[in-house]
Amino acid sequence: MSVGATSNPDGTDAGRDPATAPDPAASPRPPVPRAVVAALMVAMALAAVDGTIVSTAVPQIVGDLGGFTVFSWLFSGYLLAVTVTLPVYGKLSDTFGRKPVLVAGIVLFAVGSLLCASAWNMTALIAFRVVQGLGGGALQGTVQTIAADLFPLKERPKIQAKISTVWATSSVAGPAIGGLLATYADWRWIFLVNLPVGALALWLVVRHFHEPSRPRPATATRIDWAGALGIFASTALLLTALVQGGVAWDWFSVPSLTLFGASVVLAALTVAVERRAVDPIVPGWVWRRRPIAAVNLALGAMGLLMVAPTVFLPTYAQSVLGLGAIPAGFVLSVMTLSWPVSAALSNRVYGRIGFRSTAMIGMGGALLVLLAFPALPYPGAVWQPVLIMLLLGASLGLFQLPLIVGVQSTVGWAERGTTTASVLFCRQLGQSVGAALFGAVANATLATRLDGTAGLPGDLDSVSRALEDPGALTARAADTLRRAVDAAVDHVYLGAAAAAALALLVLLVVAPKRFPVVADEPAQSAGGH
Repeated sequence: MSVGATSNPDGTDAGRDPATAPDPAASPRPPVPRAVVAALMVAMALAAVDGTIVSTAVPQIVGDLGGFTVFSWLFSGYLLAVTVTLPVYGKLSDTFGRKPVLVAGIVLFAVGSLLCASAWNMTALIAFRVVQGLGGGALQGTVQTIAADLFPLKERPKIQAKISTVWATSSVAGPAIGGLLATYADWRWIFLVNLPVGALALWLVVRHFHEPSRPRPATATRIDWAGALGIFASTALLLTALVQGGVAWDWFSVPSLTLFGASVVLAALTVAVERRAVDPIVPGWVWRRRPIAAVNLALGAMGLLMVAPTVFLPTYAQSVLGLGAIPAGFVLSVMTLSWPVSAALSNRVYGRIGFRSTAMIGMGGALLVLLAFPALPYPGAVWQPVLIMLLLGASLGLFQLPLIVGVQSTVGWAERGTTTASVLFCRQLGQSVGAALFGAVANATLATRLDGTAGLPGDLDSVSRALEDPGALTARAADTLRRAVDAAVDHVYLGAAAAAALALLVLLVVAPKRFPVVADEPAQSAGGH
């Protein structure tokens, strides 16, 4: 049922934007207990901290287990598992409820953490990281969905800002905790610390979070396992090709072309399977409804542009500005300070002008900021990229949150998990594509700049390692490398600006001017029984 607005079958809007209309889901609800909010934040912290805490312990892990040539899969394997399982968990949460999926995710993540701590070689550790990722996919999507279930439209920015704060805090605290544990204890404690945190999250969820009983469907629920397997396999092949291309083998080599070709074939077969499935994992309406399709594409473009600051800015700060690892991390982390503040205040904007217009203002600001980065002088002062990152975080907070809140408001409880998972899946996939694409751009720029310069490395990783040992280079060679890195990162930021322009184009052309809102019964009973 739609209140205050009606929507056409394809999801296009035929009425007022819920952001500027009375919230139909804002019927009196019992206040959400603090214990439930704490449960969501602790559960999200499990996944958020894991993304940063491991990176600082890589030297100790490699020194103990070996496997230097494949250690990047500690991150790639985890990311792959999270990404490919998001659509599956979204559908399962719509079918069986949020709580069972969240509990299973916490348990699986904790089991994976325990296995990681007991790993006897790098191959085992990578395999156990994949197990962790299987739990992480359930955590990320389900927490976001529950937040939308529990809070009416006007209050969602507050809980989403708290979740953003968890990620911001984790990005700063994770490397520091990982470094301390690896230096003064043992790298295995990086995984063992997840156990008490996971136990706390599990207790809070089981004890305080309750879902109301819902009428069972007349027919037995059939899980689309064929579709789930197809999504898992096709996405896994694509991500493997993106992660390993240009690293383990050339982009146009037989392994790359085989993986890309196989992923395309499997994706086509998966689409055919999903069209015939009675209850598909990724139903067709996810792409037929304009609001959902537009948000999926726009956040995919955002995932693409996020690679520029998160992957390349630390290299720029260390190689060009000459900062150490910790100050370089600070240059990046300032973005996470302005992001949640902007997100928390975004409802004051979209409450007046609507979801799409607010998101377009945010991405328009991000476009200008990204274009400003290549205009920075060489080598420049530290405060300049810091200011740019503050402005970028503020712009993206104004972009992402209105779209997530808006798209979650266009569906009812039974479709919200699938919708949220599709949005997060597209954002994650965009990041994977961006890492491969911009890595190729950076290395191509370096190769052009350093062409014919004898004795100098030709890829970004080798250049960064060479600059870490300035005694091995002449002053002229070091300056040549720094200028090459500066040019490479400038080109990456220009590519990120193109991704921002693409997101704006999607919002302008695909997104309806006003998002329809669906009135839904209070989906959760947060208090204890």
